[in-house]
Amino acid sequence: MVTNDLIPLLLVLLSVAVAAMIFPLPERAVRLRSAVNLGGAVAKLLLIVLLVPPVVAEGVRPEFSVPFLPTGGGETISLVLRVDPLALFFAGLSAVLWLLTTVYAIGYLEGKPNRSRFFGFFSLCVAATVGISFSGNLITFLVFYELLTLVTYPLVAHWGDEKSLRAAKLYMRYALGGGVAVLLGTVWLTMEAAAVDFAEGGAADVAELAERSPGVVVVIFILLVGGLGVKSALVPLHSWLPAAMVAPAPVSALLHAVAVVKAGVFGIVRVVDDVYGIQVAWELGVLTPLLVLACVTVLYGSYQALRQTEIKSRLAYSTVSQVSYVVLGVTMFSMAGTAGGVVHLVHQGIMKITLFFCAGLFAESIGAHSLSQLRGAGRRMPWTSAAFTVGAFGMIGLPPTAGFVSKWQLGLGALDSPHPWVLVVLVVSALLNAAYFLPVVYSMWFHEPEQGREPDDDARLGRTATGASSALRLREPGMLLVPALCTAGFTLGVGLAASVTFSPLQIAQFIAEGVFS
Repeated sequence: MVTNDLIPLLLVLLSVAVAAMIFPLPERAVRLRSAVNLGGAVAKLLLIVLLVPPVVAEGVRPEFSVPFLPTGGGETISLVLRVDPLALFFAGLSAVLWLLTTVYAIGYLEGKPNRSRFFGFFSLCVAATVGISFSGNLITFLVFYELLTLVTYPLVAHWGDEKSLRAAKLYMRYALGGGVAVLLGTVWLTMEAAAVDFAEGGAADVAELAERSPGVVVVIFILLVGGLGVKSALVPLHSWLPAAMVAPAPVSALLHAVAVVKAGVFGIVRVVDDVYGIQVAWELGVLTPLLVLACVTVLYGSYQALRQTEIKSRLAYSTVSQVSYVVLGVTMFSMAGTAGGVVHLVHQGIMKITLFFCAGLFAESIGAHSLSQLRGAGRRMPWTSAAFTVGAFGMIGLPPTAGFVSKWQLGLGALDSPHPWVLVVLVVSALLNAAYFLPVVYSMWFHEPEQGREPDDDARLGRTATGASSALRLREPGMLLVPALCTAGFTLGVGLAASVTFSPLQIAQFIAEGVFS
């Protein structure tokens, strides 16, 4: 029988086992590969769902540890996997979206080469993400954080063409540079304060070090957050993210919604809340500069998104903006703001993966890569267009979507914080979001489809229409459409059920209470 303390290890090893089974499979083993993928994803989701009541309601903290590194004082630093509410929050997001992205990727990659390699690294990517979620100290976090960098490189470079390889190399340069900064900060802090465990309210040894050597602790904070800021795509460390959009649509969805970008911002939340502690970070004066940087990133990302004409490029810069809402929330120094930032960790993932699922559907079904090619898409692909519309409304923050809940909570946090001016940033950002999403949605539903394609274009691109005219409705591939509709439904569902027990907002508020306790 598996004990509670083995559950976090089991959840990490589950994805590793899936990868080990998939890598040697021949390309023709489509059904077996799909069964292994889906079986692992369903098992992980069920285990995480079972953890929610005991961890959130009963205070149970399953923990697995194993000795890892000796120290000069004769002690040993352990690798620690621990399930706390924040870890469960992030792991739950990864489990739900892994399952849906797996379904999507099976349909998207049908008939394409190197599927066993893709799904093998895909599973390792999820294993690293879950390891990051459950990391109980900085050393463990660092190990899985660097592992994530290595296993995502083959996914970004999957197509193997010059553009993909160039984007993957750019990603590696940024990620490894950021990783070195996190490594230096982690080693330095470990030398000064011993092994640093994540703890509600911050690590006691770090608080003592801050009293003795505040300058040293500030420099370490800059190293840690600066390194994590690369994967978080904070300005000016964001350039790799738009370039990485040459990757397959499932990889783009994974990068933006749950894996790389979210791992970076999750790390910043851990450093601020569980390493330094919100009170110590405030007294050191490091929160306000990080808040200002987050605000700059929010506005800059929205401005750049407005300038893009390619679908995935606009969505990439939108991610640069939207992910920084999480950093903005946790640096406001208010409980409501922290809850808003933490809940946006999940809400943004659900909304953004919806948009990337739809972008892949548009590209595969009507060959649309630029925004102008979405004219009249609502008539040709009504279900995909409806899901895209819900995701876009969520990003703007229109009720009753998940985005409205996040931004409402962040607005309350701004008014309750020492920085009420942040409310202006939120309003301006919402207006910019509307400026780059609403014209696209309007064009999809109220403009005529572009004419002029040759009658055999549908056959050449592998599409099925209900007639010869390009204006007629297309068959939307079910394996790609169902995940998009599910996440669009979640975007509405978590907004409507924000006050329900164990909803993302309720769990985020519970986490925020622990931060300020």
